[in-house]
This record gives sequence, structure tokens and C-alpha cells, in this order.
Amino acid sequence: MANRLAHETSPYLLQHADNPVDWWPWSAEAFEEARRRGVPVLLSVGYSSCHWCHVMAHESFEDRATADYLNEHFLSVKVDREERPDVDAVYMEAVQAATGQGGWPMTVFLTPDAEPFYFGTYFPPAPRHGMPSFRQVLEGVHQAWTDRREEVAEVAGKIVRDLAGREISYGDSLAPGEEQLGQALLGLTREYDPQRGGFGGAPKFPPSMVIEFLLRHHARTGAEGALEMARDTCERMARGGIYDQLGGGFARYSVDRDWVVPHFEKMLYDNALLCRVYAHLWRSTGSELARRVALETADFMVRELRTAEGGFASALDADSDDGTGRHVEGAYYVWTPEQLTEVLGAEDAQIAAHYFGVTEEGTFEEGASVLQLPQHEGVFDAERIASVKRRLFQARASRPAPGRDDKVVAAWNGLAIAALAETGAYFGRPDLVEAALAAADLLVRLHLDDQARLARTSKDGQIGANAGVLEDYADVAEGFLALASVTGEGVWLEFSGFLLDHVLARFTDPGSGALYDTAADAEQLIRRPQDPTDNATPSGWSAAAGALLSYAAHTGSEPHRTAAERALGVVKALGPRVPRFIGWGLAVAEALLDGPREVAVAGPSVDDTATGELHRTALLAPAPGAVVACGTPDSDEFPLLADRVLVGGAPTAYVCRGFVCDMPVTDAAGLREKLTP
Repeated sequence: MANRLAHETSPYLLQHADNPVDWWPWSAEAFEEARRRGVPVLLSVGYSSCHWCHVMAHESFEDRATADYLNEHFLSVKVDREERPDVDAVYMEAVQAATGQGGWPMTVFLTPDAEPFYFGTYFPPAPRHGMPSFRQVLEGVHQAWTDRREEVAEVAGKIVRDLAGREISYGDSLAPGEEQLGQALLGLTREYDPQRGGFGGAPKFPPSMVIEFLLRHHARTGAEGALEMARDTCERMARGGIYDQLGGGFARYSVDRDWVVPHFEKMLYDNALLCRVYAHLWRSTGSELARRVALETADFMVRELRTAEGGFASALDADSDDGTGRHVEGAYYVWTPEQLTEVLGAEDAQIAAHYFGVTEEGTFEEGASVLQLPQHEGVFDAERIASVKRRLFQARASRPAPGRDDKVVAAWNGLAIAALAETGAYFGRPDLVEAALAAADLLVRLHLDDQARLARTSKDGQIGANAGVLEDYADVAEGFLALASVTGEGVWLEFSGFLLDHVLARFTDPGSGALYDTAADAEQLIRRPQDPTDNATPSGWSAAAGALLSYAAHTGSEPHRTAAERALGVVKALGPRVPRFIGWGLAVAEALLDGPREVAVAGPSVDDTATGELHRTALLAPAPGAVVACGTPDSDEFPLLADRVLVGGAPTAYVCRGFVCDMPVTDAAGLREKLTP
């Protein structure tokens, strides 16, 4: 028997292709083989930039004695949670139900019918901190399987039945109103950390989707408290170690409450969501810091995550070589005073240490500091600081770089397309819009088949074997809708329509309007996953509600609007109770309450300067979820442009909301006024 991972597209699976463990990818054949051999299945789930996944791999899966025991008594299946979020979700729910916590690596023991009966996460090679060793766990499971098979089958059956009974309390299919959104804001205010920004304690995650809700709520209601929480959180994060002060872009989370020490991995989805949030914060406030961070984060994505095919890679590792051959977390990013002096000379090193908060004792490990941007009393010479940053950035580039997970995930590329398209449009950076277009083109060319079904991943231009899940259809539709508004190219509206047709036909429960994470015709797991909460990314559920609502605003399609409203019923149920975990759902609900506004900009030609000014004014409106169509009056690319005449032959903007249209305007100031809630 041999390890079967060498031909997979997942970088995470490929990292395990040389293990002595006889790994199988998730497949029907794997479970058939387990049945034939009469052994249980070890399911190990992780992802390529997961630190403890690497540790367990090195300690256990690369160990010949452990591998021999596994190969004799188990059938081992390796899953990349980013390629198979459905498999991950189903078994993570079981792990959390059984142990009260979850995380990665996830270690689950299954029957050959894929029913789970024993769970855990990381297991060490020797017993420690009250944890059994991985070998002890394997021996215990093997013994139970051999001596108490009926009991194991009973436990597995009960777990599956319990999971089936955990259907979501969906409430009703009515969207939330003023009252629920007000309660959600109150709940966030209670959990807000006024000293440091953000919500809750350590570890602290960037709350991008909650901030989007706060910005939209402020835009619609004028609530100053909402804007203050959004603005202060964004400033604290941008000044903290969670933000890369030299290269732009955000790390996954902060291990402390003050945003000082990050978990250094950088994910595409975090950076896409945060890039868009900072661009929207600038749109609301004109903040120079927000502008800088949005652009630096966009530039980071294009510079460090763009693939040769034009898509965006999933992540950069937390760990890298520290120069001595050891793989250490954060090695690429941290600095000691001596390292600053080596690069900058004594005088500039002293300035840099003060400016970036680098101390003798260090803010991280072994006397090293994570660069921050503390508040300072004095004034710094801007040119000198720019020179310091440039030299440090160049010096850092010569360090061994963190590994990159090169797989292109459809959903996360959709988020990046939306962020880059809008950031490029706001700040006059056509290169960023071009990068968004190239990624969208890759998704259409490679990920979409002739029935507009999406593949979830690709790598090096080769399509992965896994079908797209709800978040893929929804986030790619969101990205295409943003592109349509920014570029005036109606083909992106058309493609989003194809994707959302699948959402309506294959992911929606026709009775309740509830949404499922997997399609009706997808592989049947022990349960059909269905999670409406927004965690690291918008849930497929709330992302679909947002895309359906925008598409309906563009086209007037009643089925799409009704589907969006019914899907938002879960936000009505969860928003007042757990607002931190339904941020995108709340943001979509804000768009629904505002209309959303439909803006048509008609001009004699798309390149016309006056048309461009009206178009830009429409894009810069903070009205929640507003959609923009721009083109010539005779264009058939956007339904919103139908029958839009040019008033006095001049470029003209039309604003409609709630089936009612305002008088057309021909000047930017007049349009701005109509788009201010």
C-alpha cells in the first residue's frame, strides 16, 4: 500500500505526500477499503498555514513507528478543510458537540460508514498537559474497535442521530427590521473594548464584517456610536502588530487584547474583507489612515498572493526559516534593535525603534519586537520615515520567505475581486481594477463549466476535483456584482445571475427559504451542512442573501429579492442574540432597509468625463448596498439603463428606491445629495 496524495491539487495534502502514513484523500474508495479491511478510519483535517497541523505532522505522521501502527490498524484519510469545507463543517460540529471546543488539526475516528465515534484536535507524541499521547489514543481506539465493536457502533449511531436533531432554529422567514438592528448594535456596544478597539478578549480577531455593519448602520441612521466603534477599531488594528507596518496586509488574529502579537499567517480572505472595510471607512470619513491601509493591503494582495494565472493564492504561512535552518513563527516579520542598526545605521535605527515600538526586551520572543505604530507626541520627518520603511522592507525581502498556499479558492477570490475593484475605483488605481478583472476572468475560464457550475479550487491552472459550495457561488457573485458596478460591463451582472440561479435551484429549501452549504445534488455526508453564522468569512447563507439582494436591485427580479428577504430571517433570530457572529447578515439587512438604492448613470459614452464624474460620485455614496449601473442610454447590458434619456443631452443620473424614482440629476452635487441617507 502507498501514500495516495502525490497527485492532489491541495498544497496541504501535498505536504503529506511523503509521509510514511498510507494516506488516502477523502473518497468513496477509501471507505470501501476500510470496510473491506474491517478497520476504523482516522480522519485528519487541517490546512497548509496551520501551525499545529505542521507540528503534529512532524511529531506523528513523519514518525515511522506511528505510521506503521496507523497503517496496520486504521485507514487514514487526509482532508484540506479549505478544499472540503463541507466535510470539515460536518465533523467539526460533532467535535464541538462532544468536547465543547474545536480547532485544527482535527482528529476524528469514524466507522467505515463515515459515522464518527471518537474526537480530538492536536495530540502530542508523549502524554503532556493532561493530554494522552497520539499513540495512546490510537491504541485505545484500536482496542475499543476490536473488543467492543457493537458499543462503538452504538455510540456512532447516537452521535449521528444527535447531529440530525440539531437543526437550526430558523425563526421565521421575515427579514429583521429597525428593532432587531438596534438590539444588535446595543449587543455590540456591550461587548466592545473601548480601551483597545475590537470585541471581546484574547485572542482577538479582526471583526471586518461587524465593522461593515457598523459603517452601514451609521450611513443609514447617523448613529455616531456605530461610526466611533468602527473607526477606533480600524485605527487600533492598523497601528498594531496585527498589521504589517512594512508590507501592508493583516495577520489572521492577535494573541493578545492589544493587537500587539499576531498569529503571523496571512489569509487572502482576511485581507480582502479588511481592504474593502478600510476603503469603505475612507468613503465614510475621508480618513487618511484608512486610505493608506486600504491601498497597502490591496498592494500586498497583488504583490504577494497573485498567482501566475491571475488568481489569488490562499495564504502565507506563519512560520519561516529564521536563518539558522529552524522554522520559527514570525521569523520573517520581527526585529531586534541590533537588526535595525545593521540595516539602518545607529541614528536611523534609534528613530525606527521609537517610531515602530521596538524595545530592548522585545514585544515578541527572544528579544524581538513586532513592528507597531504607537501614538507619538512628537512630529517625525515623513521623508526620513519613508526611507526607513523602504530600507527595512528591502532588507526583510532577503530573509527566507514564509511558504505560500498556492491554491485558488473561488469564494475567497470573489471577496478579493470585490475589494480590489472598489479600492481601485475609489482611489484612481486602474491597475487594481485590472487585477480584479484578471481574477474574475480566471474564475470564468477555469472554475465555471458550461452549466455555470463552480469548482471550488484550482492550482497552477489545474482545476480541483471538489464542487463549489454555497459560499463559492455567493462570494463570486458578490465579486462580479462589484465589478459590474465599477466597470460598467454588464457581462459581470450576467455571470452573477448564472451563479445565483444555482443558489435558488440547488442550495435553497423551497419550503422555508433556508439555505444549505452544499447543493442538493452534492455528495451526501452524514448530514447536510448548514451554518448561517459569519466567522472568518461571511457564511454562504448571508453572502448569498447579499448577492441576491444586489442582483434583485439591478434587475428588478422578484424571486431573487424574495429569496434574499427569506434568507435574512435567520439574521432576525440571531442578530439581537449574537451580533458578533452574524456581521455580514446584519450588513445585508441594513442594505434591505435602505432600499437598497438603484443608481443608473447614463452618458453619451463611457469615456465621457462628466459621465465619469457622476459614476464616481455614485460609487462613493455610503448608502448601504447601493448598486450602480453605468453606460449609454441605448445599452442593453444593464436593466437599470433601460429608457434612461439624457436630460438636455448631458450625462444624467437616476436614483430609485423601493419602487419609486427621484427626479433625474445632471450634476455630481445633486446626485450626492440624493444618495445621502
